[in-house]
Amino acid sequence: MKAVYIVFNQAHTERVEYILDRLNIRGFSWWNEVKGRGSVDGDPRMGTHTWPEMNSALMTIIPDEQVEPLLEKVKKVDEINKEVGIRAFVWEITAAV
Repeated sequence: MKAVYIVFNQAHTERVEYILDRLNIRGFSWWNEVKGRGSVDGDPRMGTHTWPEMNSALMTIIPDEQVEPLLEKVKKVDEINKEVGIRAFVWEITAAV
């Protein structure tokens, strides 16, 4: 099993929900109003007057075979509009209770 953490501009909310539904990924935790800045060239998302946009983030724990289809869909969303921003990170899950 893998943990996939996805951080995305809130403008992508409906797209992300659609991806989860389309891939039948049912379980996840979602955080709204996540502040941050991309490590390479992303603009800050701080919810301030200067940087008004905000991100959201989610984490899902999924079987290994669902990881690549999820990452492919995230990549496609990012390619549509790189300025808006979406990133996914994957961790190995070694145990769960």
